[in-house]
Amino acid sequence: MGAVGDDEYAKIMKEQASADGVDVRYFAVADGTPSGTCAVAVNTAGERSLVANLAAANKYDVAHLKRPENWALVESAKICYSAGFFITVSPESMQAVAQECSDKDKTYCLNLSAPFISEVPPFKATMMELMPHVDVLFGNETEARAFAATEGWGTEDLAEIAAKVAAFPRSAGKEGKERTVVFTHGSEPTVVFTEGKATTFPVLEVAKDAIVDTNGAGDAFVGGYLSQLVQGKAISECCRAGSYAASVIIQRSGCTLPEKAEFA
Repeated sequence: MGAVGDDEYAKIMKEQASADGVDVRYFAVADGTPSGTCAVAVNTAGERSLVANLAAANKYDVAHLKRPENWALVESAKICYSAGFFITVSPESMQAVAQECSDKDKTYCLNLSAPFISEVPPFKATMMELMPHVDVLFGNETEARAFAATEGWGTEDLAEIAAKVAAFPRSAGKEGKERTVVFTHGSEPTVVFTEGKATTFPVLEVAKDAIVDTNGAGDAFVGGYLSQLVQGKAISECCRAGSYAASVIIQRSGCTLPEKAEFA
C-alpha cells in the first residue's frame, strides 16, 4: 500500500507489480500531484546515491488503510512489514498496523531504511513509539551506527548495537517475546541478534567486476529473508535467501530480477 498520482508512472508500477504476483492497493491522490520519482546515480564502482521526489507518495491517507477491503488484508496477514521511510509519510498508518500485530500476536517487521530517520528528532520519536511492537528490525551498518549515535551508546560494534536494540521494552501482548535484529554489512557477514546472542551469517561472494548496481540490495535482502520467514524457516535459511536475492540484484541494472530464480 502507498500513494500514487493519476499518471503513467502509477500505471506502470501497478502493471509490473501485479504481473509479479503482488497485490497492490494504491491510494490515488486526487489533487493532481504526480507519482513520486527517484533519480539514481550509479558510479563506476556500482555504488549508488538516491535523490527522491516523494510527491504523491507523501500524501498517503490513513483512511485508505482503514477501508474495509484494505484493513481486511492487515487482519488476515500473519506478518506485516514496513520500510522506515513511511515514518515521514503516515505514522498513524504504521501505528495502526503495529498495534494490530501486538493485539493479535502477529509479527511486525520494520526497516531503519536511512540514517536520517534516526537523526531527525520527530522521525526518531515515531520510530521509538513503534519499537515496542517490532518483532524483526532490519538495517544496514550505516543505519545501525546512526541509530546508536542518536542513543548515545558510544559504540559502532554491530553485535553490541543489535543486542541493545533487542533489549528495548515490548508492547502489551508481546511481553516475553524476543525481538530479532538483523544488520546487513555489505560484503561482510550479516549480524543477527536473537535468542540472547549475536550470530553472523556469511553472504554470497560476488566478484567486484560482476557488480553492476547496488541499488535495491538491502530491500532485496529483506525480501529474500521474509520469503523464508513466512514459511517458518530457520534464521539461517532466511539470511541465506536474503543474501541470494541481494547477490542477484547487484549484478543487474536497477531493481530487477531474472524471470527464473535458481535459489534452492
